Amino acid sequence: MTTRQTDIFNYSRRETVSVNVGGTPLGSDYPVRVQSMTNTSTDDVERSAEQCTRIAQAGAHYVRLTAQGVRQAESIGMIRNLLRRQGCNVPLVADIHFNPRAAFAAAALTDKVRINPGNFVDPARSFKQLEYTDEEYAAELERIREALLPFIEICREHGTAVRLGVNHGSLSDRIMSRYGNTAAGMVESVMEFLRVFVEQNFMEVVISMKASNVVVMVEAVRRLVAAMDSEDMHFPLHLGVTEAGFGEDGRIKSAVGIGTLMSEGLGDTIRVSLSEDPELEVPVANKLVQYITSREGHPHIDGTLSKGYNQLSPSRRLTALVGDRIGGGKAPIVIASCRPEDITGNIKPDYYADSLPDAINFVEVAADAPVDTLMQYKGSTNTVLVIKPANINVPGSVLAMLHTLADAGIDCPTVMRVTYDDTDSEWLQVKAGADLGTVLMSGMLDGVWLEAPQFASQEKVVKTAFAALQATRLRISKTEFISCPSCGRTMFDLQTTVKRVQQATAHLTHLKIGVMGCVVNGPGEMADADYGYVGAARHRISLYKGKECIEKNIPEEEAITRLVALIKQYGDWIEP
Repeated sequence: MTTRQTDIFNYSRRETVSVNVGGTPLGSDYPVRVQSMTNTSTDDVERSAEQCTRIAQAGAHYVRLTAQGVRQAESIGMIRNLLRRQGCNVPLVADIHFNPRAAFAAAALTDKVRINPGNFVDPARSFKQLEYTDEEYAAELERIREALLPFIEICREHGTAVRLGVNHGSLSDRIMSRYGNTAAGMVESVMEFLRVFVEQNFMEVVISMKASNVVVMVEAVRRLVAAMDSEDMHFPLHLGVTEAGFGEDGRIKSAVGIGTLMSEGLGDTIRVSLSEDPELEVPVANKLVQYITSREGHPHIDGTLSKGYNQLSPSRRLTALVGDRIGGGKAPIVIASCRPEDITGNIKPDYYADSLPDAINFVEVAADAPVDTLMQYKGSTNTVLVIKPANINVPGSVLAMLHTLADAGIDCPTVMRVTYDDTDSEWLQVKAGADLGTVLMSGMLDGVWLEAPQFASQEKVVKTAFAALQATRLRISKTEFISCPSCGRTMFDLQTTVKRVQQATAHLTHLKIGVMGCVVNGPGEMADADYGYVGAARHRISLYKGKECIEKNIPEEEAITRLVALIKQYGDWIEP
């Protein structure tokens, strides 16, 4: 298997080794697999089995369950036996945090075990800065190796696959002290473990690099692939945006992150993490897989990366400023093909198609137009190039034109105009999130023009465009909510609570607020949230300012009032 340079213009799957997960293998020789996770108590065997069945019937290939300890790992084994007796053969994955004993037990009873390199051997993070000599650091790596060897042997004996799942914000203090809470730190965290698996010739390994921040998640996966390529590793990837939220925002955020990487041929199994019933995640994921993989065999796109472009972590391309808000490093604009009276909410487009300013020359350009025909606009101070895709691979064709313009020195601001025939909200969210997100993540766009003329609500079309911009962190138009998808560890009714927190704080567009079901990942995975609402015990809540816990074990019925008071205490409250 040879290493390849990622081609961002032409879609093809990255080649990987195959990994057998309970008789349903994954990797580049197989379709992209879809999965979800239960939110029942794992010890409630019958109820968990019922939910596993619903998830499988919705179209998932794998189901994950949390195992806080050995007892829950044993429960997963009982759930699997019950499902098999009922004729449901969906493979089960045990999700482990902080407890190697649970991982050892699960390895003998389940089809795959997910462990987090941030807390499998290293102690629970405390966000303390640690100092190591090179010798001390090498000793820590040897300690990891010794802890992994018996786990690997149990997995080998039972034919159990492993997922090494790294989450931004759940890195160990050791890794963060040397690399920071960064994408590079996430990569090194998993590479330390992978080297041990390769040394032991255990290749039944899948890797995930997740974050609630889409930009970090995409960079981490790209850096991981580069790191694996440099060491001749070709393990399959599990893709997901953790704590994506629910509703439109959760779907679009997931489509932006997962879709960007899938457009580059990455990803062998995916999960769309929503703060909703888990079976509702599956159709979204299947739509995303169907949409991206339908590009297979598309007409070839001639494209070359522009000089100086950083493929791993692109920076924003500086174009000329036209007027007072287009290009020049300004936040990307939104153009809408509707009437002003169609938009009744607070989020409004910058321009309407029927009333574009006469002083600005909006020039529509096909993505495959010869660059010679565009040289007349080089140096123009009033031209905006509106690029329309010219291939079934929508982002690939637009990116090819953007890189061509950059190399030709044509620095006119660029707007991507894309039209969909969909009438279904979820399909529009998936397609627009994946297409707009992929191009926006390149840093080379100055605006988006999203059209869905058959759509019942043009206001929703406009909101979809803004949601894609928000997911890429290029333009914030509403409060950013970071909420986990719920699992058996959740300490309160997550779906109801998220909605209540949103009702209380949705006007605070300058803030990011995390709503996390438990303390296992909560404080870390809402790493860049301004405030956090985290389950501490059953119906008890802890409140955070950044990573610092300010109030502990508040009764759930008081928690939202106390959250608002905390925001006011730190001067971040604005009256609605």
